[in-house]
Amino acid sequence: MYKIIILGSGAAPGVPAIAMGWGNCNPENPKNFRTRTTTYLEYNGTKLLIDTSPDLRGQMLQNGITTLDAVLYTHSHADHLHGIDDLREINRINHGSLDVYASDDTVRVIKQRFPYLLATPSKANNVSMQPSLVANEVKYYEPFYINDLKIVAVRLLGHAVPSTGYIFNDGEVVYIADYRKLEDETFKFIKKEVELAIFPMTTMEGSEFHAGLNEILQDIKRFGCKQAIVNHMAAECDYDKVRKNTPKNVEPAYDNMVIKIE
Repeated sequence: MYKIIILGSGAAPGVPAIAMGWGNCNPENPKNFRTRTTTYLEYNGTKLLIDTSPDLRGQMLQNGITTLDAVLYTHSHADHLHGIDDLREINRINHGSLDVYASDDTVRVIKQRFPYLLATPSKANNVSMQPSLVANEVKYYEPFYINDLKIVAVRLLGHAVPSTGYIFNDGEVVYIADYRKLEDETFKFIKKEVELAIFPMTTMEGSEFHAGLNEILQDIKRFGCKQAIVNHMAAECDYDKVRKNTPKNVEPAYDNMVIKIE
């Protein structure tokens, strides 16, 4: 059984944003209030985060998340990475280190920006004083396991920095981060019916580094998803407008949205 929580559903500025406020979003709809993107995934007792946004502390408190088995990172942009220091609280609860997984490009950035939080498998940091994270580099299209959860990292094309998506249990759940295009290789690792896919859409029209709604819907159709979530939305994306422009099996995300898959 899967439990997925969209802890934060917003793009880098959040909604309301400091510069544009609510933008095109109706402030009376609570689903338009968006913190930055982090996702929680639980499978048969294995508990993961995908990314650590700058809003992570509040997201974890609001959803009562106090234990984790690992964190998966999609890329090194601040809105996906810079809540990493809040993982020290998980270290304190676990009394030890926490594994984080990312591509070699993203691991390199973590080591450059946050050297104080890195530990080794054989020696944890003093968790009463600092975070203690063990960085694991993932290879694209080479399966790895966290407990009994099978994961394949896939390369996403066209973003401003190298970006990674994740396929869980041969395609039961698919998580796509910031991208413009998917490699054909990605679809070779979909060996089961896709119960849920999560896609990022900063604006409905798309931009140089982000796919727009039409492109996302094409990829959702190509995956053959039973259910899909459109996530990572900026102030240009009103919840009701996005919902009106998506088919029945595609729904815009909102903060604290919970999806369960039996």
